[in-house]
Amino acid sequence: MTIADLESVLTAGNATAHLTPERWAAANRHLIRKALAEFSHERILAPELVTDAREPAQYRVTSDDGSVEYWFSARKLELDHWSIENMSIRRLKTGAYPDMPTPGAEEWACPAGQGTELDALRFITEFRDTLGIRAEMLPVYLEEISSTLSSHAYKQWRGQPSAAELAAGVTGGADTAIDFQTIELSMTEGHPCFVANNGRLGFGIADYRAFAPEAGAPVQLEWVAVHRSKAVFTSAEGIGYRDHLDAELGTSAVASFDAELSALSLDPADYFLMPVHPWQWDNKLSVTFAAELAQQHIVHLGIGADSYQAQQSIRTFFNTVSPEKCYVKTAMSVLNMGFMRGLSPQYMRATPAINDWLHNLILSDATLQGRGLKLIREVAAIGYHNGYYEAAAAKESPYRKMLSALWRESPLPLLADGQQLATMASLLHVDAAGKPMVSALIERSGLDPADWLRRYFEAYLVPLVHCLYAYELAFMPHGENVILILENGVPVSAIMKDIAEEIVVMGDRLELPEEVARIEAEIPDEEKVLAIFTDVFDCIFRFLSAVLEEDGTLSGEEFWRTAASVLRSYQGEHPELAEQFARHELFAQDFPLSCLNRLQLRNNQQMLDLTDPSGGLQMSGRLQNPLARFA
Repeated sequence: MTIADLESVLTAGNATAHLTPERWAAANRHLIRKALAEFSHERILAPELVTDAREPAQYRVTSDDGSVEYWFSARKLELDHWSIENMSIRRLKTGAYPDMPTPGAEEWACPAGQGTELDALRFITEFRDTLGIRAEMLPVYLEEISSTLSSHAYKQWRGQPSAAELAAGVTGGADTAIDFQTIELSMTEGHPCFVANNGRLGFGIADYRAFAPEAGAPVQLEWVAVHRSKAVFTSAEGIGYRDHLDAELGTSAVASFDAELSALSLDPADYFLMPVHPWQWDNKLSVTFAAELAQQHIVHLGIGADSYQAQQSIRTFFNTVSPEKCYVKTAMSVLNMGFMRGLSPQYMRATPAINDWLHNLILSDATLQGRGLKLIREVAAIGYHNGYYEAAAAKESPYRKMLSALWRESPLPLLADGQQLATMASLLHVDAAGKPMVSALIERSGLDPADWLRRYFEAYLVPLVHCLYAYELAFMPHGENVILILENGVPVSAIMKDIAEEIVVMGDRLELPEEVARIEAEIPDEEKVLAIFTDVFDCIFRFLSAVLEEDGTLSGEEFWRTAASVLRSYQGEHPELAEQFARHELFAQDFPLSCLNRLQLRNNQQMLDLTDPSGGLQMSGRLQNPLARFA
C-alpha cells in the first residue's frame, strides 16, 4: 500500500482502518511475547519450567492473584535471552491445563484451542504488583501500551517492503536517499528492549498519521522568529547565522520572513529564525507560550517550503527535497519511552562546540580513522528561554525544554560511489514473512556469515571499544543512533549521531575545554565498562545473535567467537593500552544486569536524571558474559 493509497483511505474518514480484530490480535500476541521475554530477561518475571522433555522447553508464569497462567515454549540463549515461540503462548485459568504429557511425548505444547484471547493491557494489570507499577503510574503505562499496540496494527495494515527488497535497495541503487528513507520508515519494532516503546502520549490519530515515522507522511515545519534577548544561537566553527539560514531556507525564504517582521514594524535584526515541529506549535507554543506571542518575543511566520520525513526518533526530520541539507531536530512535548521529548536551551548553547570537539578527536585518532568511524555533527543550535517557566520549574522539568532546535549534517556527502546507507536498527528488523534483514544483507554480500559479521564488528564494535579504552568516552550507540555505510550489503563504516546529549566522558584521561565540560560525568570505575556490556552486548548483540540463530544463519557460539576474535586482534594492536584492557575487562566472567524496563516501570515520566546517568540505574543480579569462554 502506497502513501497515496493510505492518504486516500484516511481522508475518506476511516482514520482507524488499521484497528481490526485480526490485526489487534496479532499485535497483542507480539507484545505479550516481547513482555514475557524482556520482563523475564530483567528477572521481573520468573518463568517456571514445566517440562524440558524436548526443545524448546515449556514454561509458565502465574498472575499476581494466582488465577491465571501464561504458558509458552522457549529456548534460553546467551545473555539470558528468552527466544519464545510466538504461537505457543496461551493464557489459561489456573488448573485448566490438560493432563501433563509423558516425557518425550510428541505433542506437549498447549493445544491451539485451549486458553483465552491474549490481551496485553489485561496482561499488564494481571502482573501489576510483580511489575511494581505504582497505582498513579499504571493508567499512563497502559496508555503507552495501547499506543504501542495501535502502532503495531498500523504497521501491519500499511505493509513494508520485504527484507530482501530493503537489503537490495528499493530503487535498485538508483537513489540512495530514497532507499535510506524507505528503510527508516519500514522499521517495525522500535527499541528492542522496551515493551512500551511507541507510547507517544499527546498524539491523536490525526497527529499519528501526520507525524509518526512509520506513516512516512511529508512534513513541512513551522517557522517562528524569536527575540535575540531571550534566545541563543550557536554554530560550528566557520558557520555564521545568516549563511546557515540562507543555506537551509534559501535566501528568498529568509527575505520573505524578514519582510513579514518588517510589516509588523519589527526589526529582523532583533530576531533569530527558528524551525518548530507542527505538533508543538499547535498543541504547546500557541497556548503555553501565549504571553511570549502577545509580547512579540515570538512571532509566528508560517510554513517552510521544504518537505521532510520524520525519523525513528520522531522529533528529527530528514530533508526529502534537498537530502544534502541538514536534518532538523525539534523540541516536542510528547511522552515516549520514559521521557518528554523536549530540547533544553541550556544544552543547545554548547551543542556545536561538543560536536566540533568530538569531530576533531575522531580525525586525530588513527585507529578510529582506520575503521572508518564517522560523525554527522550538530552544526547549529538555537534555544529559547521562557523566563516564566524557568523561574517556576525544576531544572530538568519538561517546561524548560519546549522551544529549541538543532541542525545536524546529512550523511549523504560521506558516501563514496556504490555505497548506501541504512539505520543500524535495520539489522534487527524482521519482515512480515519472518525474514531478518541482516540475513538478507549477508545473502546479498555473498560472504560467509562469520566474515560478514567480522566486517560489522570492525566498523561498529572496535571504534566503541577503542573510545572506552583510549579516552573513557562512551556513546549511546543503539540502533537508531547509528547509521551504517554499506557496500554490496557489507558494513564498511559506522556513522555516529545524536552526540551532544548522549556522549559522556567518564574519567580523567581527557582534558576537556571549558565549553565542552558538560559531557564529563562521575561514573564509578566498575560501571564504565557497562558502556559496552549493557549498551552494546545486552541491548543490541543479544538480539542480533538471537535473530541470526533463530533464522539458522549463524549460531550464537559462532557469533560470540567472532566478536572475541575481533576484540583480541584489536587489543593486540594496542599494547600501550594493556592497563586499560585489564581495568575494563571485556572478557570477564560476568557483568551487572542493567534493566531498562525496570526504569520505565518505576517512573515512565522521567526514567533517569540525565545529569546523573549512573545514579538512577536499576540492576538485577549479573549476566554470564558470552566472551568469557574465549578469554
